[in-house]
This record gives sequence, structure tokens and C-alpha cells, in this order.
Amino acid sequence: MNMHVLVADPLAQEGVDILKQYAEVDVQTKLQPEELKAVIGNYEALIVRSQTRVSADIIEAGTKLIVIGRAGVGVDNIDTVAATDRGIIVVNAPTGNTISAAEHSIALMMALARNIPQANSSLKNREWKRSSFMGIEVRGKTLGVVGLGNVGSEVARRAQGMEMKIIGYDPFVTAERAHKMNIELKTLDEIWQEADFITLHVPLIETTKNMIGAKQLAMMKPTTRIINAARGGLIDEEALVSAIEAGQLGGAAIDVFVEEPCTQSILFNSNKIIVTPHLGASTNEAQTLAATEVVYQIIDVFNGKPARYAVNAPLVSAETLPLMAQYMNLADTIGNLLSYLGEGQIKALKIKYQGEVATLDSKPLKAILVGSLLGRITNDRINMVNASIEADKRGIKISEEKQPSCENYSNLISLEADTSNGAVTVSGSVMRGESHIVQINQYWIDITPTGSYFLLCAHKDRPGLIGAVGKIAGDAEINISYMHLSRLQVRGNALMVLALDDAMPSAQIKQILELPDVYSAKLVKI
Repeated sequence: MNMHVLVADPLAQEGVDILKQYAEVDVQTKLQPEELKAVIGNYEALIVRSQTRVSADIIEAGTKLIVIGRAGVGVDNIDTVAATDRGIIVVNAPTGNTISAAEHSIALMMALARNIPQANSSLKNREWKRSSFMGIEVRGKTLGVVGLGNVGSEVARRAQGMEMKIIGYDPFVTAERAHKMNIELKTLDEIWQEADFITLHVPLIETTKNMIGAKQLAMMKPTTRIINAARGGLIDEEALVSAIEAGQLGGAAIDVFVEEPCTQSILFNSNKIIVTPHLGASTNEAQTLAATEVVYQIIDVFNGKPARYAVNAPLVSAETLPLMAQYMNLADTIGNLLSYLGEGQIKALKIKYQGEVATLDSKPLKAILVGSLLGRITNDRINMVNASIEADKRGIKISEEKQPSCENYSNLISLEADTSNGAVTVSGSVMRGESHIVQINQYWIDITPTGSYFLLCAHKDRPGLIGAVGKIAGDAEINISYMHLSRLQVRGNALMVLALDDAMPSAQIKQILELPDVYSAKLVKI
């Protein structure tokens, strides 16, 4: 399948060039919403930065969309809820501009400390006013870092090199983790009261909107300086200007605004407020890294691989991805195979993890198991993004069980479907880095998925039956690459698995079903 990608905002050429090796790429920047809505139905992927807003109606019009990429950190301009409902993966580039954003925050702090922009402007106006621009050292000062994620932690690390004391706030960072970063965790009120410099590194959400207002500003020292290179809207701008003009605050440096582009703002009226036009990620290195980071994820999605930074899918860390990936492949195979075998209405699913796999985060595996199972029984697009949502919509109850040990294998994943016609179970294990299906219902087997066809034939174990099935395949010029037989007892029930080089036509399957003592014959592709 030839994939098509629309790049709707300026993207580093390095990223475009990489993407062109895997897909048809159209670069159309500055599209108006109606223009984007009119063309988005032609593309499997959309890449934006901060300028283009990807609203629910645009997502609805993107009938082919598989993935939306944000070449940057924030995804405020993408309706991720609408994307999730449609089964569209949203990826971003959270590390591409980390260093650039951190360095810009430090640069703004130093500009505040030494009045660099004001002194530059004064001297260029032919004024020599050294005494008007007396600054302060940052050494020994307390820096309050609000948000200790990728950027915030890098700011803290650089500030420590300048011999600053670092205090921080982040409800999702443990005290142990903060201690390792040499950061003392504080409440927000303590940061407002104690910090000489405050730098913000949080997303704009309901709980962070105007997180610094008149009340918080009144708690700060009159010498405190604030830096915001994260998101516009985190600070009440009118309250900030009033506090600075009243001498209640030492100054501020703002890189982001509520509405962008921004060429008029109350912030521009104060000489104690430094402003820059959203330059946090504006370095050659950051633009290249962000572009390539999002492009490689889109390529992975096209190839059926997990995206490393999918914001609306279960997170798989870079450290665990190599180990997790082999189990994710196994989970996809198990769910796919069970979708062929299950008959009747699915009522519930039971997932069991045994051995090594039981020690891993099961959320990605659960999503893939359910998504690959449901993917063949509905016309809706289902993947690891919306699998659990779709199961809930269908009233399918899902339970999970973990056992640290496994009797016969070092690891085992089992998926059991409770249907109106009874239970169906498929189990698999990773051996030597490869997926193996080792159990179908009560039959223990060992087949390696090859992306080709398998004939699963339930029958009575009796002489001549294997030969009869083989003859039907041979007469149809269908080659059997290997065969596996599992039986519960001699002359009892058995399961025959034939690996086929080609699909067996329905006429031959009918012949097999007409053989005495054959109970079922199913052609599957795994």
C-alpha cells in the first residue's frame, strides 16, 4: 500500500527527505481550516507543528488517517479525544527540542538577571547608562522549577552547574527521583514564597490555566523573576503587569502567548518584561531533531510497529521497548488467530500472563490483544489506541491475570474468549526472539507464524486421515511446508496443523470436511 503524507506546517527538510523514501509527501503550509478539511481525506498521515489546528471535524474528514504527527512537544492544537475515538494514533516529538527549550529558559533567566535586552536597546539609542542596568548574580540564588519533565529537569541540571539551589514541584515525580536530581520537592505555595527565579514547564490544561495570578504573585518576594517558555495562558498577564509596575515583582521573561502569532500584548508595555516570539525550539538542531523524531515514528506506524511517543496509546519506554516489542508481536498474532477460531458472540475476554512477561506493563499488550482480535470482526478501525474503548462500547468484559512462574515455558500469554458457543483459547510464547503459538484450546502444539497460511483441522485420531488430507492438498497443487499433530489420546480427539505455501480454496476445504471423522477445518493467515 502506497502511503500519502500531508505536511501542513514548515518541517525541517531533513525530515521531509527521510519520509519521501517511504511515502508520497505533499508539503502544503498555511492551509485554511476549510482547505485542510477538503484535502485531508486523501492522506494516511498528517504532520503539523503549532500553527495548524487539527479539530474534530478535520479528523472526521480524514477517512484514511492512521497517524497524526506533531513535530514538537505540546499537542494542544490536536483534538486527541476525537483522534482516539477514530483509532488514529497521535505522536509527538517530546525530546527533539528539549535541550533548545532548556537553553532558552536559561538564556531568559540570564537576560533577566543582567538586563541584557534593555541595555542593548539603550546603547543602540546612543545612551551610556551603566548604572541603570545593575544586575544580580544567579549563583547562590534559589530557582523554582514547576514541572520536572524533560525540559524542566534539563533546566535544573544546567542551573546546578551555575551553583543555584533548585526546588521543584511535580505531582508525578517521586521524592526519590527528585533526590537523585538534587532537587528538593516543594508545594507550589512554598515555591512562590521561596524562589528568586521561577521557571514554568507544564502543559496548559484546566488545572494549570492562570496558575500564577494575583494571589500567587502577592506571595512572591519583590525581587522574584518569572520565566515562562512553556505555554501561553499559564500566567494571568494583567496581574503580572500590575505586580511588576507596582514593584511587587522583579521582572519576567515570556516566550509564549495565549494567542500566537502575537504582535500586541499588555506585556509589551513594561520595560521589566522581556518577550521573545516563541523561540524555545527555534534552533537548527531542535527543528531537525523534532522533524526526524516524528517522521521515524510515522514510518514505524506505517510498518505496523509501535510508535515510541504515541500520546494517546499505552506508553512503551525506550528502555523496555526492545523486550516489549517481541511480546507485542506475539500478542498481535494471538489475537489475530483467535479471531479466526472464535464462533458465536463474544461475551468476555480473559488474558493471562505467565513468567517473564508477567513482570512487564501489560497495558500495551492488552490493547494489542484486544485490537487484533476485534480488528477482523468489525468494520470500525481498531488498533492499540482505541481497542479498550471499543471493547467497552461492545460490552465485552476484560479480565487480566498475572503469574510470575510458568510450568512449561519461560513466558506465556494466553487469550481466552468466552463466546455464546463456548470458550476458545490461544496461547503463545516467545522463544529465541520469535513468536510461537503453543496451545489452541486443549491442544499443545508449536507453530511459528510466518505470515502465510495454516489449515487447522480438528478430527478423530485414526489411520489414513492425515494421508487423505495431504492427498487433497497435493491434488490441488498446494504445497505443505510442514505439519504438526496434537492429540489428547490415541484414537481420540486431535488437532492437525498444516503450514501451506498458498491459500487452500474453499472447494478443497469442503472436501476435507466431508472426510469421515473430520470435525472442522479452518484456513487462517498468521
